[in-house]
Amino acid sequence: MTTILSNLDLLKRVPLFSPLTAEQADAIADVVDKRHFKRGEILVRQHHRSDELFILLAGRVRLVSSHKSGRQMVLNKLRSGEILDEMSLIDDLPHSATALAEIPTDVLTLSRSDFMRCMQDNSHIAHAVMSRLVQRLRQADRKIESLALMDVHGRVGRALVEHAAPSDGGAMVIHEKISRQDIAKMVGASREMVSRVMKDLEARGFIQTNSPSRMTLRESLVRSLA
Repeated sequence: MTTILSNLDLLKRVPLFSPLTAEQADAIADVVDKRHFKRGEILVRQHHRSDELFILLAGRVRLVSSHKSGRQMVLNKLRSGEILDEMSLIDDLPHSATALAEIPTDVLTLSRSDFMRCMQDNSHIAHAVMSRLVQRLRQADRKIESLALMDVHGRVGRALVEHAAPSDGGAMVIHEKISRQDIAKMVGASREMVSRVMKDLEARGFIQTNSPSRMTLRESLVRSLA
């Protein structure tokens, strides 16, 4: 039997809203809407404006920046519990990237006026949003540093580490399929170059491909990029 969760139940699962009192959470639950995006469907477009905050409940969203030459760079991937578009809602400027669903994705949406009121009324929310913006800024700094100072081996290694989660024994694991083309768009290199680098990393024991959707990064790789 399928259980239909209320907006309030769904909000309670999102870290951003966990500090709210029951009354505060009820007020937000009354003004959010549920939406579903199919694989490949666009949530927001680069250079366009929107008036909604997206709260990811399930699925995965890719952020892609496109140049007029046709080249693309993958900036980030967002997963359940994360939020999308708070920057555009705060400064009221167009999106700096296109966000599209990598897999079927469920979200809650909150209008700009309700989002701003939520931050004004709840210091916990405002602090959490600021912390998230700082985290993204630091991530952007690391990407700029790697593009400027690292060779392709280093850039590929850092991209893999950023997509991995810690596991037992000091290793880190990527629990999703990540293509050579995706990595190439993250690090500003050709797919062919990335394929050569990945083969070299595997031959040297830095990474191990366990299955199409699971890759283990050895502690030696993580240490070398610290």
